[in-house]
Amino acid sequence: MPITAAVPPRVLTVAGSDSGGGAGIQADLKTMLALGVHGMSVLTAVTAQNSLGVQGAWELPAEAVRAQYRSVVDDIGVQAVKTGMLSSAALVETVAGLLAGTRAPIVVDPVGVSKHGDALLAVEALENVRTKLLPLATVATPNLDEVAQLTGVEVAEEPDMRRAAAAVLAFGPRWVVIKGGHLPGEAVDLLTDGDQEHWLRAPRHDNRHTHGTGCTLASAIACGLARGQNVPTAVRNAKTYVTGAIEAGYALGSGIGPVDHGWRSRRA
Repeated sequence: MPITAAVPPRVLTVAGSDSGGGAGIQADLKTMLALGVHGMSVLTAVTAQNSLGVQGAWELPAEAVRAQYRSVVDDIGVQAVKTGMLSSAALVETVAGLLAGTRAPIVVDPVGVSKHGDALLAVEALENVRTKLLPLATVATPNLDEVAQLTGVEVAEEPDMRRAAAAVLAFGPRWVVIKGGHLPGEAVDLLTDGDQEHWLRAPRHDNRHTHGTGCTLASAIACGLARGQNVPTAVRNAKTYVTGAIEAGYALGSGIGPVDHGWRSRRA
């Protein structure tokens, strides 16, 4: 007798490719597999990238992005969408138009720079992120550099994160996670919708191999939302998953290695 398998929740990532496999589409799909959902992808850009940085980036035409999205959503459907590297103002506008017609939770990771400081979003695209993309987000997940890019708010210490969150929420996302991983001390993030406040803390692991943390966190949140979790639960679970992945991160190449997306299976 054939085995009839239950269909897992379906999560779509709209992001760029990392040829080194640590971030971008590759990190998103690894996270989705690890967390038990069916991952699907819309490729927005191709990067030549390794542990030392980004050596080149080429965005796809808007019609290619639109065709990929419609192909997946119209046939297979989605229960959550995560966005990452969108590269240009035209692609941000294209993706925002597609998301506006999709009834599913949306996690927006407003990717601006790589782990190595390489620009992944054109300066002229920032206004489209503010006015067209962030208003659609169920959860936005900027790091401190992206907060400064989008709002001008500089976060030097933990109390500044409240001001940063308010500035991002002013653009319209329902919730925001201000990622404080670049601050000294504990790895602390602030999740808020402007009323509720959740401070998420984890020990800081002495491990420099953290490539892909932002992509991984946003994808893990999308996985939780696709499973029907509320936002605070999805974000807490994602934080736990990413903390373990950072602890297990490994050296790859000559620079910053990736987090270990399969850390739970290796500990089983």
